Amino acid sequence: MKIGDLAEATGTTPKTIRFYEQAGVLPEPVRTASGYRDYGTEFVARLMFIRRAQAARLSLREIRQVLAIHDRGDVPCGHVRGVLTERLDNVRAQIAELVTLEAHLEALLAHARGGEPTEHDSAGVCWILETDPAGASDVIEVAGSGPVG
Repeated sequence: MKIGDLAEATGTTPKTIRFYEQAGVLPEPVRTASGYRDYGTEFVARLMFIRRAQAARLSLREIRQVLAIHDRGDVPCGHVRGVLTERLDNVRAQIAELVTLEAHLEALLAHARGGEPTEHDSAGVCWILETDPAGASDVIEVAGSGPVG
């Protein structure tokens, strides 16, 4: 089948298919005598696998690793289980960080509703961020920016 047919069958685009070939997750197909790519039905299954792996937020590197294990004749499910476990742990850590950030932002907004700056305000830029809201003396860590609070 031609690249357009494969794209239609898998809900992708020809550009995406060519990208996957360059990224090493989809092998280059044989070419017809006239130079067109000629994809076999096995490409449909492989592309659907790639799309499902991406839906689980696996990187192209991780997908390439899984497919390499499969292509050498081994069953990659143990490897996939490990990758998914690590991904879930990362998601849970991000959720915990977001919950902490949410509480901090709520405390700052409650603090902002509780008072207005005066002309004797000693804040350098904005009193809301420069004074500690009640109960928000904890320092929180925002990913990539260091301690805040």
